[in-house]
Amino acid sequence: MKSSLEISPNTEALFGARDENLFLMEQALGVAIDLRSHALEVSGEPEAVNRVERIVADFEALRRSGVHLAGPELHALIKLAVTDPNVTLRQLVDSGRQRTATGIKRMVNPRSTNQRKYVENIEAADMTFGIGPAGTGKTYLAVAMAASALMAKKVSRIILVRPAVEAGERLGFLPGSLQEKVDPYLRPLYDALYDLLDKERVDKLLEKGIIEIAPLAFMRGRTLSDAFIIMDEAQNTTIEQMKMFVTRLGMNSKAVITGDLTQIDLPNPKRSGLLDALRVLADVEGVRFTHFEDNDVVRHSLVQRIVKAYDTHAREQQMQLTLTDGVDAPVEVAPGTKTMQ
Repeated sequence: MKSSLEISPNTEALFGARDENLFLMEQALGVAIDLRSHALEVSGEPEAVNRVERIVADFEALRRSGVHLAGPELHALIKLAVTDPNVTLRQLVDSGRQRTATGIKRMVNPRSTNQRKYVENIEAADMTFGIGPAGTGKTYLAVAMAASALMAKKVSRIILVRPAVEAGERLGFLPGSLQEKVDPYLRPLYDALYDLLDKERVDKLLEKGIIEIAPLAFMRGRTLSDAFIIMDEAQNTTIEQMKMFVTRLGMNSKAVITGDLTQIDLPNPKRSGLLDALRVLADVEGVRFTHFEDNDVVRHSLVQRIVKAYDTHAREQQMQLTLTDGVDAPVEVAPGTKTMQ
């Protein structure tokens, strides 16, 4: 099947840098796209050609409605639209609008299939675990969902938690107020907040305690109600700390717990509370898990390649250890003992 899609100068933003979005559609859908002066010539299987037509039509309709997609965000949305036949570009943007409350500077739009599943899990479940490598958006999306819930008055406060492993939880030895003591550990969460909300608003919410800093060491005995609670770097909690944290949840609250099992800084990695929670809470109703992969990395493309390189190296080391363990150790023979030839 062949189709000719009329384009305008405004449509060129759809093509992406060096026509990367056209190449993406070609590779994912198995079509051939020929760029003419005033049209896109698309040829391939009817269903695939129809999906390209729908992406172009949705892009034009969104542009006319005032939604101007471009750059990495547009590339990620097109990737989702060509990967999943059940979603369209328009549906992805509409769902992002619905979950983005007034006052949020950026639309909350997942950029990969696992990110989409993660956001849906956060919406549906009271407790969600996001587990995966650096750069997969697990912390940023959790903060975005929390900020949107707060602005929409679905919760009355946000509580940010992170284990201070480097200080051995001895925060009292650090200078300054409690907030100043834990600021270095919560910087990624602050960065996300300032990216989503005006700095003046964030500072005011912090001052009023609506956004609260709650060091994990000081959580015992509390019940956290009407709150959106985020614990970052959960791989560095002990089993006891994780059990204590997940039992703090009060009425009308959500908890999102993020971590990377390849970056455990505990003296005994096997005692990681996140690793234990994977086993203990796997079948508990109301708890959901999202596992991210290196393909979900949404930072610089180099980060994705670095994550893959480390994963490959770790697998090779594990294989080498397995092979070494299977080799019989040499048998020492006492002096003067005859051996069989």
